[in-house]
Amino acid sequence: MSGSNVWSRNREKMRLFSERFAQCAEEAAVYGKCVAATTTNREELKKDRCSKEFQALKICFTNAAKKGAR
Repeated sequence: MSGSNVWSRNREKMRLFSERFAQCAEEAAVYGKCVAATTTNREELKKDRCSKEFQALKICFTNAAKKGAR
């Protein structure tokens, strides 16, 4: 097992990770705004408060990962 080969593959995966998930910038921004808006005055984020926005982001991430698996 070549150690340098392992690092090369992982480095490539990390580079591709950011490129693939950059497609989800809009969904990430919407989710981030929801979290920020619901946690004003240092309130805790309540479960399911931003679930719709989170689901949209999760779907985007899943689709981006599937495209990369090919």
